[in-house]
Formats: sequence, C-alpha cells, structure tokens
Amino acid sequence: MFAALNAQKHRRFIKTHTPLDGIPIDPRVTYIVAGRHPLDMAVSLYHQNANIDHARLYQLLGLFEPDGGWPERLPLREWLLRWIDNDASPGERLDSIRGVMWHLSGAWKRRHEPNVVLMHYDDLSSDIEGAMRRLASLLGITVATDTWPILAKAASFDQMRARAEVLAPDPMGIFRSRTAFFRQGQSGSGCELLTPAERTHYFERTAQLAPSDLLAWLHRERAFG
Repeated sequence: MFAALNAQKHRRFIKTHTPLDGIPIDPRVTYIVAGRHPLDMAVSLYHQNANIDHARLYQLLGLFEPDGGWPERLPLREWLLRWIDNDASPGERLDSIRGVMWHLSGAWKRRHEPNVVLMHYDDLSSDIEGAMRRLASLLGITVATDTWPILAKAASFDQMRARAEVLAPDPMGIFRSRTAFFRQGQSGSGCELLTPAERTHYFERTAQLAPSDLLAWLHRERAFG
C-alpha cells in the first residue's frame, strides 16, 4: 500500500472506514467524513453483506468456514431490530450501532477543525453539484464552470450504477455482483421498516450513544404516518 501511494504523483485520496481516533491526524491532510441516517446505513449494510461472497473472503483472510456452514440469514426487519439493540462495543464491531455512533461522534467533536469536513449523504444525494462545489472550495480545487454539470452527472447514482464493473471497489473479487453494490441509493427505508413504537425506541437508544446536535444533523426532519 505504501509503495502504491508513494508512486502516485497526483494529489492522493485514501479511503478508510477507521474512525479518526484510529488514524494519524496530520495538518497537511483534509479528513472528509461521510455521515448517513444510521437506520439507512444499517439497511445498506444488510444488503451489502448479502452481496459478499463469504467463502472467497474467508479464503483471502486465510480463515476456515464456520463449523456447520454459514448461519441462516435473518429477514431484514428482524435483523434491523437486533442491530438497534446490539450492544457490541466499537472495538468488537465498528459497524454496530455503538460503533457507528462512536465513529461519527469523534468526527463531530472535530468538525470545527480546519481540516475536518463532515458531509451528509442526503446532501450528496439531493444536491450533488452543490456538495461537490463545497468540497472543491475546501480542497482548493479549481474546476471550469462548464465542467461542473459533467462531473455531477458522472457522480450520480444512476451513472455510477451503469459503470459498476469499473467503479465498484472490488479489487479482490469478493462481491457476488458489482452492480448490486449500487443497490438503491435512497434515504428513508430504515425508518419505514419500523413501527412508531420501534422508531421511538431507536431514538431513545441513539440518545444514549451520541450528542443531541449530532443526532439532529444525522436524522434530519422526516414525517411518518
């Protein structure tokens, strides 16, 4: 990895799922942290996990398949309710509800630092050109005016899905389908799966795990019948 990065002559972009407290903080680096409604993130996680060839993944990691085979897959709604109540620590599972809140809370505390930028998935979806222009300004990147519509179209969900074979991050071949990596790209599906009482329980749970201003930023205003 270091050799590949050192060979690059252009400005480098490094992607990681590691929270900011787990990587070096360097004033020469801009840290862009993407946040999403946690329930939508969880639904996406559920479907992405279904798209992974776990036998191939275990092979790459040098692990043996579980005794008795792979566990039976839970229905999405049941899995989501368990995810909300799962108490696994961030150290055990970064994709647990506690892990997600730990990750985002750490970035939220640093949001006023000059080289830490938080972006919300809904902003990237609803105003992709505006979000791109904001990032370009923060990163000191100059883009010709007539180029913006081209860039915004290329970064749209439909265009990325159409080019999944090229764009899906799968160098080791662990996805069953690269197209399925770009599944839907919409927000709100997580909340829609829950009853009003279950949503109330979710909000009570997250209130114990993250500051209220972060949660307001993450959840946004949404109405449900």
